Amino acid sequence: MQLSATPYEERLTAPRSWWLISFLVGVSFALILLPFGTLPLLGGLVGGTAAAAVVASAYGSPRIRVVGDSLIAGEAKIPVAVLGATEVLDAEEARAWRTHKADTRAFLLLRAYIPTALRVEVTDPQDPTPYLYLSTREPERLAAAIEAARTAHA
Repeated sequence: MQLSATPYEERLTAPRSWWLISFLVGVSFALILLPFGTLPLLGGLVGGTAAAAVVASAYGSPRIRVVGDSLIAGEAKIPVAVLGATEVLDAEEARAWRTHKADTRAFLLLRAYIPTALRVEVTDPQDPTPYLYLSTREPERLAAAIEAARTAHA
């Protein structure tokens, strides 16, 4: 099995501020449990911080990959053969496609903390999804990897 000529992998890691917020959630739990003593207070701090960090990590860290003849975005796996034109979206255009230009049938791997994105048309007539909106820090590289995979497996 041959991999695409331009392999691509990106993890959309959560911003640093989310980790501070996770700690503050732990502090909140500790303050709630303060009347019950020192051990519950420490348990609230550790447990609350850990629970909030797990949630931040799970939501804030999806992966986008181009592997072989497939684009894998979060939990979606799409063959590159059914993908059409790509459009690199700067911060302003990405905001427009997240709001007033958005189609409710589109697949969105949307992370508001990432300002740029890539819009990829879906050309499969059997699929009602008109396009994929993928938040990415490197939209040009992702577009090139999709194109390289498409031509390698055409």
